[in-house]
Amino acid sequence: MTTLPPWRPLLRAARQREGRSPSARWLQLATVAADGTPRVRTLVFRCWADGAALDLLTDGRSAKLAELRQQPAVELCWLLHKARCQFRLRGEVLTLPSDVELDERQRHWRRLTPSGRALWGWPEPGASLDAAAAFPAELADDTPLPDHFELLRIALEQVELLELRDHPHQRRRWCREDGWKEECLNP
Repeated sequence: MTTLPPWRPLLRAARQREGRSPSARWLQLATVAADGTPRVRTLVFRCWADGAALDLLTDGRSAKLAELRQQPAVELCWLLHKARCQFRLRGEVLTLPSDVELDERQRHWRRLTPSGRALWGWPEPGASLDAAAAFPAELADDTPLPDHFELLRIALEQVELLELRDHPHQRRRWCREDGWKEECLNP
């Protein structure tokens, strides 16, 4: 059994305060482009792979996958407005053994709804719009796993929580290398 880091229950409680809002699953992923400039995108949290690793899904045809292969270090920002807090999660995209990666990709593919799978039936992200291109609203359960359906498993090394409820704001940090020991910081 995996022992949860002390920040995980805090994140779970903050997400629960958001209720059924889809935005409770949205987080921003910061990467570095090949030219050294920053990129930020919103992705959907899928699940925890273990105590301090999470899974996100992406289209392998997008620029972010090439960026992550060049520089696997990332930071995620998870703003939960009803809970009035922000989690900043720093880590690295893991390279999984090919058989494990395929199994995990298939598992995630099967768990998606037909409308969730539809995004991987769309034309290449960022390419010029073709007015005649199909943008399906759903892909059936028996649709094969597309090659460009990619899993990003991110192993977290540091987590910061900024709580915006009280005056002054409260800020804490946990680092894997310190055994996830909590450190209070100036906001």
